[in-house]
Amino acid sequence: MFSYIREHFIKIITSRLFVLVLLIVALCSTLIYRVFGLQIVNGEEYLNNFQLKIKKERSISSTRGNIYDRNGNLLAYNELSFSVTIEDVYESGKNKNANLNATIYEVIKILEANNDTILNDFNIHLNEDNRFTFGVSGNALLRFLADVYGHSSINDLKYAEKTATPDDVIKYLCSNSRYGIGNYETIDGKSTFVPLKGYTNEEALQILTIRYAMSKNSYQKYIATQIASDVSDKSVAIIMENTDRLLGVTILEDTVRRYVDSTYFSAILGYTGKISSEELEKYQALDATYSTSDMVGKTGIEQYMEIELQGSKGSETVFVDNLGKVIESTNLVEPVAGNDIYLTIDKDLQIATYNILEQQIAGILVSKIDNIKEYIPAENASQSKIRIAIYDVYYALFENNIIKLKDLATEDASDVSHEVFNAFLTRREEVFEQLRNELFEKKTIYSKLKEEFKIYESYIVNMLSSNDVGIIQTDKIDTSDPMYISWRQDEDISLYDYLIYAIQNGWVDVTKLDMDTQYMDTNEIYSELVDLIIELLSDNSDFSKRIIKYMIKSDKITGKQICTILCNEHIVNVEDEVCESLTSGKLSPYQFMIDRISNLEITPAQLALDPCSGSIVITDVDTGDVLAMVTYPSYDNNKLANSIDPEYYNQLLNDLSNPMWNYATQHTTAPGSTFKMVTAAAALEEEVVKNKEKVICTGTYDKLSPTIYRCWIYPGAHNAINVTTAIAKSCNSFFYEMGYRLSTAGSAYDSDLGLKTMENYADMFGLTDKSGVEISESSPNVSDKYSVVSAIGQGTHDYSTVGLARYVTTIANSGTCYNLTLLDSLRDSDGNVLKEYNAEIRNVIDFKESTWKVLHEGMLQVVQGKSYFKDVTINVAGKTGTAQESTARPTHALFVCYAPYESPEIAIATRIAFGYSSDYAAETTKDVIMYYFNLEAKDIIINGQAGEMESSGVNTD
Repeated sequence: MFSYIREHFIKIITSRLFVLVLLIVALCSTLIYRVFGLQIVNGEEYLNNFQLKIKKERSISSTRGNIYDRNGNLLAYNELSFSVTIEDVYESGKNKNANLNATIYEVIKILEANNDTILNDFNIHLNEDNRFTFGVSGNALLRFLADVYGHSSINDLKYAEKTATPDDVIKYLCSNSRYGIGNYETIDGKSTFVPLKGYTNEEALQILTIRYAMSKNSYQKYIATQIASDVSDKSVAIIMENTDRLLGVTILEDTVRRYVDSTYFSAILGYTGKISSEELEKYQALDATYSTSDMVGKTGIEQYMEIELQGSKGSETVFVDNLGKVIESTNLVEPVAGNDIYLTIDKDLQIATYNILEQQIAGILVSKIDNIKEYIPAENASQSKIRIAIYDVYYALFENNIIKLKDLATEDASDVSHEVFNAFLTRREEVFEQLRNELFEKKTIYSKLKEEFKIYESYIVNMLSSNDVGIIQTDKIDTSDPMYISWRQDEDISLYDYLIYAIQNGWVDVTKLDMDTQYMDTNEIYSELVDLIIELLSDNSDFSKRIIKYMIKSDKITGKQICTILCNEHIVNVEDEVCESLTSGKLSPYQFMIDRISNLEITPAQLALDPCSGSIVITDVDTGDVLAMVTYPSYDNNKLANSIDPEYYNQLLNDLSNPMWNYATQHTTAPGSTFKMVTAAAALEEEVVKNKEKVICTGTYDKLSPTIYRCWIYPGAHNAINVTTAIAKSCNSFFYEMGYRLSTAGSAYDSDLGLKTMENYADMFGLTDKSGVEISESSPNVSDKYSVVSAIGQGTHDYSTVGLARYVTTIANSGTCYNLTLLDSLRDSDGNVLKEYNAEIRNVIDFKESTWKVLHEGMLQVVQGKSYFKDVTINVAGKTGTAQESTARPTHALFVCYAPYESPEIAIATRIAFGYSSDYAAETTKDVIMYYFNLEAKDIIINGQAGEMESSGVNTD
């Protein structure tokens, strides 16, 4: 009995002890769970030495394929680098924003200390005045605003969101309800969060850029956001040393995109950048592995061949702790590198053509600059007579940011720089005082203002109406309102009248005045508006440039001071003796500037005067391959790839020469007389003229009287000429007659009939649609008005240079019209050809042999008549053309040709925007031909000096 009781008691004690042990274990487990933050993630939970392990699948980016020219020269490649990423591993709560922002801020400061930059793909930037400005416009801006305010469609935007300024967006995103970028301060006895407080604009924007990018990954925990790429070893070491404090921050091995001889190829290649929401949606439909952290082609071939270049991602299973640090990895699947692209472009030809074009544009510019204060055209002077005053050259240095006002104020700037800057400050205060006087007292009617103050008042209205300021709401203005017309057209009211009326009629967004306007009358609101105008103008560099312009015109800033600044601040690199000659008076400021431009120490693009841009496209006549596609000026795509350099990007956006615009594919103008071969072919094939038939040119054309058209030779005349001679002499009267005949066809004159016929023949030469090249291109326009003037390439014709290149290629090979191509082949990383690309034949023209003979012989005679081609030892066939865009600016200069005449190899189209004379375009093309066919030493053709133009520059077509 006793043994039974003892045995039963032991069982009870043992069972209770077991329960007690279980309770202790459970209690310890709870404590460990609470202390170490153990949590269930993706249904899995691990405890290993009290360290949390979270399992996740991670993709591994593939290496992007390289890009080569037709001869295997490398143009784009990848370079191993390190990147800095951050994951959102921060506990939710009132301190999350502050903690996360503090970490990002510290990382930014580490990077900046070592000259590394953060990624910048946010659509708001800082301009040169340290003001926020949108980096996109139109629908892209609306899409950005919809993303910011959390709408899936731009149609859901409220009015205040749709019209938000950059400042509005920044304040909203920095507010405590979003990313909390700012600090608290006591206002009226209450602790109030103030967005941006404690940060500079640049610091706030940097943090915001990263936070906004992180928010794109917010639907996925533990997805890294890239902070910076291609970071230095110093930054890597410092961040690695502080990983315990920099929660969620990781250093990863990565690659960055690099471009060889970038300026020459950027318009063709484009560049890569972080994928946008629209791009993500597009590419995920083709490949589901695309993610928010991917780099993709943004423009050019990089964009067009994105899928082929991207390759296939790898993957691995990783285990991370609760701070996001990888502690184990397994199941590695290696990525597959992207394929390589070979282009039809010849690298050496592309570079040479670019340099030739720059030299020749500089030569035109130098030949047009006079040592005068202002050019005043004579009555009825032709556009070929336009001159450039040296004072305009001086001002161009400021206008296009070669000389920056803020640099003149730095402590280490020269005495002359300080002298100029102080003179500017004095004049600016005088201007502000005069503006206040105008806006409150004088209220002068706009038309009666001096030119200087017309410029200032117009600038004020444009500034208030801009997206960045948004005080005048342009979408609320009734453009038929008499007061609006009085301001915009009649100019018979004052700015005071216009602004008062705008306030009264709700055109002014008073909420932007940052004041309580509920109980204020119109005059009080107006007074606040004027104060804001002066405040906005005070640090507005564009407005300051306008003040500088009139200081130069009135000699308050002299040419000698400006040229001395170029020397002293090392904006140009010149020998000390040259600068000494300038300061001593031995060398005039005028000659100093001419020498700098002649030596290309200051380029046409930097001055952004007419001419400053141009394009040349060279094709293989037999294949439709594009051998060179040059646009001048250009840009360095290395500074936009991977991560945009914000300062450089802002510089490009404000560059008046528009270097990001592809003048070869996007710039369209009338073709001028280069179109005359289309008209000639139409007239011959439609049999409105015979090969040998002669038409009388008297210098004028009066069949549409009372409208009288003149030939370019007027008051001279070409007399009796046939089609071949009409092409050779570029006789307008002959082609007016052809346009007239194509519009009659045995009945009364019908302009539409002639236009329809010319459009049909223009289509045969590929002028009715894009050329086929695989990058962005503007659509052409065949003239739909005035058949007679359309016959000489005027009217409403509009074509790109590459479109004209396809046209002249079709003439050169007598009828095969290609869809031009930039692509040669697709190859794997081992060089094996996966696909060969060929220009597709768009159509074949079936003309009479006699028609082709007329076109070819006429073009041959054009070139034979040009004295500057006398040294070219092969026969070239071509056609010049000029196109007027504005009577106040020079005409565009065009030339199309092919060579050799007997057995064509290449066709070339050249356009120099506002280049004065078609002869200048032809002279430029001559040098390209000399280079291509090795007709002269290359160091003579490309010598780094402005070209010496042989022709007179007088238009003869």
